[in-house]
Parts: sequence; C-alpha cells; structure tokens
Amino acid sequence: MSGDAEVLLEASNVSKSFPGVRALDKVSLTLRRGRLTALLGENGAGKSTLMNIISGVFKQDEGEIKLAGETVSFNNTREAQAAGIAMIYQELNLVSNLSVAENIFLGREPLNPLGFIDRKKMHCETEKLLQILDLDVSPATPLNHLRVGQQQVVEIAKALSCDARVLIMDEPTSAITEHEIDVLFGIIDKLKAQGVAIAYITHKLEELTRIGDDAVVMRDGKLIGAAPLKDLSRDEIITMMVGREMAITRKRSDKVFQRSILSVANLALRHHQRNEEFVLKDIDMNVQQGEVLGIFGLMGAGRTELLECLFGLHPKLCSAQYKIDGKLVAIRSPAKAIENGLALAPEDRKKEGLVLGMSVSDNTSLACLSKYQRFGFIDRPAEAKLVNETIARFKVKTPSPRQQIRNLSGGNQQKVILGKWLATKPRVLLLDEPTRGIDINAKAEIYALIQELGEAGLSVILVSSELPEILAMSDRIMVMCEGRKTAEIARADANEENIMKAALPQGVTH
Repeated sequence: MSGDAEVLLEASNVSKSFPGVRALDKVSLTLRRGRLTALLGENGAGKSTLMNIISGVFKQDEGEIKLAGETVSFNNTREAQAAGIAMIYQELNLVSNLSVAENIFLGREPLNPLGFIDRKKMHCETEKLLQILDLDVSPATPLNHLRVGQQQVVEIAKALSCDARVLIMDEPTSAITEHEIDVLFGIIDKLKAQGVAIAYITHKLEELTRIGDDAVVMRDGKLIGAAPLKDLSRDEIITMMVGREMAITRKRSDKVFQRSILSVANLALRHHQRNEEFVLKDIDMNVQQGEVLGIFGLMGAGRTELLECLFGLHPKLCSAQYKIDGKLVAIRSPAKAIENGLALAPEDRKKEGLVLGMSVSDNTSLACLSKYQRFGFIDRPAEAKLVNETIARFKVKTPSPRQQIRNLSGGNQQKVILGKWLATKPRVLLLDEPTRGIDINAKAEIYALIQELGEAGLSVILVSSELPEILAMSDRIMVMCEGRKTAEIARADANEENIMKAALPQGVTH
C-alpha cells in the first residue's frame, strides 16, 4: 500500500462472530487520506461486516480501530458520523416522502433561537452541498421525484454534511445508469482531492482502473492480501478472492430448438399514472423448450416490466395474447402464471423475492406450500426433505435451515430464491438480474445451474445488464429500448457492437 498518504483510519486484528458464524477473523485494514481502497471478495467474505463495525452498526469482539491515531469505539452510527465516518449503503438509507434537504439533515436539523427548525439555513446549506456535487435539484424536491442515481448523490451530500473524513460506499453502482456512474466517479475524484479516505465495496473490477488506488482482498472472514491496485492484475485479484481462477464459460452453440413453450403477441403495458403513455408496446416474443432467451437493454428499457407482465403482475394495465404449448391461456395473476408453469426470480431479491424475517426453510418452501398440506396441516417431514435437498443441491451456506434468511450473503439468498421457484416444477423460469450484487463464485454456480436447467429441458428467460453474461449464457438474444423490442439476434451473430447498437435510443424505429 502507498506509504506517502497519511493514515486516517486503521483497523487491527478485528474479529466478529454471529451465532454459528465466524464473520471476521483478525482482519486488518488501513485507509489513507485522498485514496480509494477497494474491498474485494465474495459475498460472505466479511467486507460488509467490517464496514458495519467501522461505521458503528456493530461492535467488534476483538481488535482495535484507530481514527487519526486515536483509538475509537462507537456505540451507534451517530457516534461514528460525529467522528467523521459515514457509510452509504447499497440499499439507500433515505426517506422517500421527505425533501432532499430534510433527508440530508434528518435528526440534525439546524434550529433558530426559538427552538424551531431553521428551514432557510437548512436549504441554504443543502444548496451549497448540491452545488459541490453538481446535482441540479431544489432542496425542497421530494426524494421520490429523483432517480436512483440522484438519490445516491443525496446520500453523499448527507455524508459531507457530517464533515465525513472517511466515506464507506457499498456497491454504489449496482442500480444506476452509465451516465450516473460517470457522475459518481467524478464526485469520488473530487472527494479524494479534498482528502477524504474512501472504502469502496464492489464486485465490478473494471471500475477500479478509473477510481481505485489500493485493494484489500478478503475470503471467508480473513484478510487474504492488500496491495496497490497497480501491482495486481485482474486474474490475480480473482484468484485471491475465490482461491482459484474463474471465467464465464460460453455455452455450446449447436443446439436445435423445435418446440415453442411460451409465445407472446402484441404485449403492451400502460403507464400506471399517465394512461395515454405506454411503458411497453408491440412486443412479440417466444421461448423454446430448453432455450435460454437473453433479454438485454439499458436502464429504462422495460425489461423488468416485461417479466412482471409475463408473471401476471399488471393485469389491469397489461394486454397480450399468451400461448403455452400453442394453447391460448390467460395470465392475470401470479397464481395463474404459476399454474401455467411460469416462475419469476425478481430483480430486488430482498424486497420482492424473500421474506427477510423468516427462516431459510420457510422461504424455500413458501411458493409450494400447498403441495405439503395434509388436512389443513403442513407435512413438516416432507417440507424438511425439500429444504435439505435444496440446501445441498445449491450449496447454500447456512449454519441451519432455521437461520433467518436476512443473515445469509446475497449469493446464498439468490440460491434460496432459485430453489424456491424450482420446487414449483416450472416450465419457464424468468430470471431478472440473477447475478446482480453477488460474488464471483456464486455467479459461476448460477451460470452452471442455468446451463444445467436448459439441458434438462427447462426454458429460461434471462434479463441481465451484463453484456458478457448475456453473450455467454444465451441461445438467442432479444434487445429492448424504451419499451420496444428493437432486435432479435441469433447466438452465432451476436456481439457487443450489434447488441449495443440496438439498445441505444437511436436504434429504435417507430
């Protein structure tokens, strides 16, 4: 690591255990002024746990943390913020119905001499922060009027309002557009120039060539290595992360598909507020037995909405003609979709794919409980058999089936979601960003599973923002832009250039 920059934060031999899990085992970390340190490792490696300790969410069991040379111990995040440490979570910690200014100063509102909130001062301070960060919105704008990328900038403004010297960012680019990523990276450059020390958790190694300075690699709660990024190759980092070399294996291209399982004609989806506008329009598509149909598009293309329509989630706004095995069917609810052999693993696994307060076992059996009911009671031995088989098949890392699902890593949560839906014996599996925010090893396991399912005759519709993933996993690729289907490309003809050309707005023909 660079010895030239001043050390702002130093964690030494930090350990932390949870019931049944040793999350951190004598991990050390150094953050330096004006440098971005990338925290790398699979989900479950301990990165977020370490950051949560530094930011005051948890207390370490062992070890020491020093800030500017002084030993510190925080009882909560407010104490950490007061000391100049702020964390921006992957799932933004903002209140949607409050204004930008109210979110930035929530709990720290400036008061006038009479003890009332000084809104003029609060708005003035907010304007200064937004100007520094080049965000052109009014302090009075309700947060829910902003795009996700803009909301993220509000989180950064909130951190700066606390005079943050150490800024922790957890997967900050996982849900924002390419333009918003460029804006974010520009802000990071500014913060580094101002001397802020940044800890940056990411799975996107390609980002680090632009913004990264140092790397810390963790695996299974242990520190594997730390070095300047310029001294590490991508392959070296991956090998350190997973303990072996990894790659996306491109599927065979010699398959012949002859049986249509699902076909869709004239699909349209009206906007939920502006009824004269369409979110999706004039979409025809089909998927063959055993085929992986990849769907690619930029943010706002309508990919998620398309899968939601196929799963019966917008019955009042969506119109389409559906055929299963050539027979017309009506899909007006998720129950009807499941009845017709469809299953959806949603993009937002925590909000839509799981019940976080329930166990691994309960989440696994949730979609097919009716199969295990006998005279109004659940057949617990049969349910336990399903759960144990799912845990074994998908290599779910959990100390027990009774463990709350919220305590599992993202990759293991995703495996439970896939296991839950495969237990319904679907014919068409709809996957919306199945590898977003999960580690490289879990990605490889999911890629292998998708190929295995296709070989077994299951049809898969795969939505992904990762072009290499779409190219490697798909038998055929459908491209969308602004709610329209703009191209359908055979596997043999597909490349990054022709896919991106069809995904960009100028590629749309009306």
